[in-house]
Amino acid sequence: MRYPTHLLPTTVVGSYPQPDWLVDHDALLSHGVPRAQAHDMWRVAPPLLEQAQNDATILAIHDMERAGIDILTDGEIRRESYSNHFALALEGVDSDTTGKLHTASGRVIRVPRVVGQIRHKVYVETHGAKFLQANTDRAVKVTLPGPFTLSRQVQDDFYKDEEALAMAYAAAVNCELRALKALGVDVVQLDEPWVRTAPDKAIRYGVKAINRALDGIDGPTIVHVCFGYAAVVAEKPSGYSFLGELGGTTARQISIEAAQPRLDLGVLRDLAGKTIMLGVLDLGDPAVETAETVAARIRAGLRFVAPERLVPAPDCGMKYLPRQTAFGKLKALADGAALVRRELAA
Repeated sequence: MRYPTHLLPTTVVGSYPQPDWLVDHDALLSHGVPRAQAHDMWRVAPPLLEQAQNDATILAIHDMERAGIDILTDGEIRRESYSNHFALALEGVDSDTTGKLHTASGRVIRVPRVVGQIRHKVYVETHGAKFLQANTDRAVKVTLPGPFTLSRQVQDDFYKDEEALAMAYAAAVNCELRALKALGVDVVQLDEPWVRTAPDKAIRYGVKAINRALDGIDGPTIVHVCFGYAAVVAEKPSGYSFLGELGGTTARQISIEAAQPRLDLGVLRDLAGKTIMLGVLDLGDPAVETAETVAARIRAGLRFVAPERLVPAPDCGMKYLPRQTAFGKLKALADGAALVRRELAA
């Protein structure tokens, strides 16, 4: 395992900006965060798309390395969204004849339909994981959408039972996670932003589904919860409706968004015993933070979390940011963490 041993190791949540020559960002934004297929976002024709995605992934990896990040992802460059890349590869899902989902804000979005039993069919992220491992000597992380979130992003025309649907997704996620760990992936993460949108249901079966997905998975495991991409969600609440309950998961780390919503970090008391992946980069602010700004946010976290249990990170994925901005923020993240690390060693 290549997991860093020094205090305050830095990481990214998941995504990094996809280059303009690869993705039509106006088309991407027109989909919001795609749940169904969004093939029109790719600028490169299918025969050359994988080669182009490989090249863009190498750029993302090198940017993270140059910025000084300790635990890398592949930038999720191959994905149309954080979730649909995996979700649409499962058996029992119809992404051609889509259904509808009514959001809390009143929007109607196009979503895949569940038309049969959810089963793991093909390994979705192992190819990208191998490519990432081959192109860096640093610790690597692979993210997957969590089972609760997957179950909230579809029209269920088969199970007619929300808990049964979430547990079916959990089994499929577990199968993928086991394959990733067999490859030697250092860190795995479940993205579960939807637990906060339906806390009553998350309390009833969300933790159970997360634990089923993580069953038998060794090493650092993370559950990430956030308020949504800054480019998509402008107004964010100042607190989580479902956070302390995640202390009941078997995940070793909980990843939270804290910088943009100016979160009261006293909530971290509810997660005693967990390592906290703390969002210290405000992705809604186009300005690049200084290292001292990042350091101050890390110090604020250290009031509630021991340094050996704190992992500084961006608030969320960086997919919708300009690449220059994303790089600058990651450099500030690495420099700010290094500054606090030196203070702790003094």
